[in-house]
Formats: sequence, C-alpha cells, structure tokens
Amino acid sequence: MVIDVLAKRLGAKLKSHKANAVVAETKLGQTRLILAKPLSFMNNSGGPVVNLAKFFDIAPENIIVIHDELDIPADDVRIKFSGGHAGHNGLRDIISALGSNDFVRVRVGIGRPPGQMDTADYVLKDFSSTEKKSLPVTLEIAADAVEAIALKGLTAAQLEFHSA
Repeated sequence: MVIDVLAKRLGAKLKSHKANAVVAETKLGQTRLILAKPLSFMNNSGGPVVNLAKFFDIAPENIIVIHDELDIPADDVRIKFSGGHAGHNGLRDIISALGSNDFVRVRVGIGRPPGQMDTADYVLKDFSSTEKKSLPVTLEIAADAVEAIALKGLTAAQLEFHSA
C-alpha cells in the first residue's frame, strides 16, 4: 500500500515484471527509485527482491523493504538498517535470498494481537473500521519515510522520524 502511495505521488505506473513483481522505475529529485511490489505471498518475497536487485544492479544496502511490524504500536513508523527478522517470515525469506540482512527497513507498526489471538490470524485479518480511518495517514508517513531515506540518507531520515 505504501508503494501505491509513492507511485501515485511520483506519477509512476507499476507494470508487470519477469521477477514476479509489479515495478515502476522513477526519479525522486536526482535519485533513481525502483518501486516494486512482489506478487508472491509475503513469506516468499525473497525471490522477487533478489531477482529485482540483480536485474537493476542494486546492492542490498540500497534496498528499502517496507513491512508490517508487530513490535511497534499501530500507526507508528520506524526506520532501521540491518538486523534480524524477529520472526517475520517475509524478512526471513528476503535475508535468506539476498544472503544479507544489510538492507533498510521501513517498519509500519501494527501492534500486538489482542488477547489470545493467533499472530498469523492477526496479521492476515482485514483492518477494523478504526484502523481504516487512520491507515491513510500512516501510509503517507511511511511514504514520507521512504522519500526521506532516498533524499536525505538513512541517518537524517531516522532522526526526522524517530524524534517526532
């Protein structure tokens, strides 16, 4: 959803790519951006990510992965470089496929499941009506974070988004 926001902002049209993803090549100022959404299940996103990295000759440290994060309160956005997968199967697959965990993550908080709800059920459920009201703002903030990383660099983006 964040990629859709970025594509709209930048006037980029996502098109089918042989890497099992929809992709748009665009610019943000003088910075080239490859916007991509794997068409695989989240847990199998490593293949499309590594294939796109090879196709566009992008080093892992220049990849920005946007993902949901249970360990961050809902609607919060955090930026991180490197680290483990923290049980996130999509990140696990990307790390395995890339052979590296040295990439940037824009982590969109979804909070923890209520009560005894299974984590898998929680992350796969539809947004509640309350969540749907705040979601557009959260998506815009996450898109702002990606733009800040691309234009200002990781450290400046972290300072901007973590001090807010």
